[in-house]
Parts: sequence; C-alpha cells; structure tokens
Amino acid sequence: MHDGTPYTNPITKLLKRPAAIIAVAIISISVLIAIFAYVLAPDNTPFANRMIVELGAREPGFTKLLLYIPKTTEQEKPSAITRLFQGTPNDYKAIPINSYDFSGNSIMVSHYIDDGLSDTLTYKLSNIIPTAQLTDDINNNRDYVTTNLISKKTFYLGTDRYGRDILSRLLIGTRISLAVGFIAVVLSITIGILLGAIAGYFGGRIDNIVMWLINILWSIPTLLLVFAITLTIGKGFWQIFIAIGLTMWVSAARLIRGQVMSLKEMEYITAAKAIGVNDFRIITKHILPNIAGPIMVIAASNFATAILIEAGLSFLGIGVQPPTPSWGLMIKEHYNFLLTNRPFLAIVPGIAIMLLVYAFNIVGNGLRDVLDVKD
Repeated sequence: MHDGTPYTNPITKLLKRPAAIIAVAIISISVLIAIFAYVLAPDNTPFANRMIVELGAREPGFTKLLLYIPKTTEQEKPSAITRLFQGTPNDYKAIPINSYDFSGNSIMVSHYIDDGLSDTLTYKLSNIIPTAQLTDDINNNRDYVTTNLISKKTFYLGTDRYGRDILSRLLIGTRISLAVGFIAVVLSITIGILLGAIAGYFGGRIDNIVMWLINILWSIPTLLLVFAITLTIGKGFWQIFIAIGLTMWVSAARLIRGQVMSLKEMEYITAAKAIGVNDFRIITKHILPNIAGPIMVIAASNFATAILIEAGLSFLGIGVQPPTPSWGLMIKEHYNFLLTNRPFLAIVPGIAIMLLVYAFNIVGNGLRDVLDVKD
C-alpha cells in the first residue's frame, strides 16, 4: 500500500547533492574529452607521440618557435572518422629554433638544442616546400615558409622527458581510463549477474559451487590475480581490460546473489511460479529489473576500481604499453622527477586519476544512499 509520500526519481534525488553534481560534471566532461581528444589535443598525431627531444621536461607555458620539415615519405591521408578516433599521421618533423633568416633560395635557422646551446642549420626552400606550392618567385616561397612551416607553439602543461606535449597525452589518456572502466564493468557485471542470479535463485549445490569459487577468488589479492591473468593472456590494450574485468565480478556476484535470494521469496515470484512461468523468465523479467539499483551501485564502484587498477598496472609496466598514453604510464615515466624542479610531470596525471576516481566513487555512494542499497 502506498503511504502517500510523493515519488521522487532517484536521479533527481542524486542531482540535489552538490557533490554528486560536481562528480557527474567531471564524468560528463571526461566522456566528451575522450570522444573529441584528437580534436582538442594540440598534438593530434596518433597517441600524441610527436617527440621533440630538445624540448624534454619543459615547464608549463613553455613557448618555442618550430620549423616543420616535411618527411621523405608522405603518410596516407585518413578519413575524418579515422582522424577523430586515431589521430592524424605526422608528415612533418618539428625542429625547435631560436631565429631564422633567408639567404637567396635557402633558409638559415638557429637550431635550439638546450638553454644557451644552439647550432646553425641551412635548408633549401625547394627541399622543404611541397612541389605543388613551390614557385619561381623567391618572395612567394619565403612567404609560404613563414606562414605554413614556421609557428610558435605553446606547451600549456609543459613537455615530458621525451619532448611530447603533456596536455595532449593527458587528453588522449582519458580514453584509456574510461575504456578500461567501461569494459571491465561490462565484463564483471555480466559474469556477476549470470553467476549471482543462478546461485541465488536455484541455491543448493549450484550455490555451493559458486560461493566456493567466490571465496577462493576473494582470498587472492586483486593485483596478484591480475598479474596471473596478464601473464597468461599477455600484455596489451585489450588484454589488460579483460584481465581487470575477470577479477572484478566477484563482488558483483556476491551482491546480486544476496538480492536474488531475498526477492525469490516474495509473493509475486511465488505467484509467477504457480501460474507456470519458467525460471528464465522469472529471473530476467521479474527479479533482475528489481535489482537494477544495486547493480548500478556496484557498476559505479567497479568503474573507479578498474581505473585505479589499470593505473597501478601501467605504473608497474604490465599495463597498457607505450606509446599509448596511459595516466599510470605517465606517472611511471616521470615519478623520479618528484624530487626535482619538475614534479608536475608526475603530479598532473596523478590529479587526473584522483578526480575521475573521486567522481565515480561519489556517484556510487550517492546511488547507494538514494536507492538505500544494502549488501
């Protein structure tokens, strides 16, 4: 019987919490960044892997003139969709310069090597200007070089030790964290629902077998289990996602089992059995929809956990492999800079991990409160 209290949508209740609004905003912005990473990134080459070794480990806001020299082999032009998701192949080599001057059909540049250290390089204009743009007019050629092949670039978050733009790698790294969370959650929730629902509904020997498996896996530290799976299926982009997903279903199965055991004793389930509804339909149509709340809570929690595990594995060198920009890998490559005057190289990706994990934990806790979920 309804007690007269007006019904309030759980999402509406969640969004009345300031912390939840901030968390949802962080997640929403992260999703948009992940989708349009190569559009937003200053370095839109695949994996933001343009190395300018002379500019390694530079401070945020560092600005330098760059001369772009065409590579000998031109890359095939990808489609717009390919550029959106995989970046644009780099057709030019970027050379940092202090200054430049023209002499006849050549350009002389002061090649920046390090602070107070440079040398002089000379290039014929005919060697660096594309054939389609080359003319007999020297002034036109010089104007083309000045306009199209020389530009001032600002590294807003500085560069890593290989001279790659940190902001670009940070933006593209968002994809890795969200992808590992999404795939791990889908995999863990799917296995958790399957085993948890079967164990909770049928009980008996099936329940004993599932609980034995849960207890065995529960006793093994998560990282050790991920190590074992990774060593079995190998390192790589998809392998690490699968390894994390295969270790996170235990908590989901345990929670779903408890919820199913409680609901199967309800009168409407007894009535469904009495009129001959089969077990599969009872589980999928009458039980699982009523535990959507707990499933959402465990999914949010697993999302945050997956991001942390991936970062930890990448830091240890068995996660996503270079040159893929992973936040954990960025910390691994630069954690020794924490004791130098460039600590931001490791702090910036650490802050990104902290914010995203915070957001999913806050959303999970908020859902737990508004849905009144109990383990």
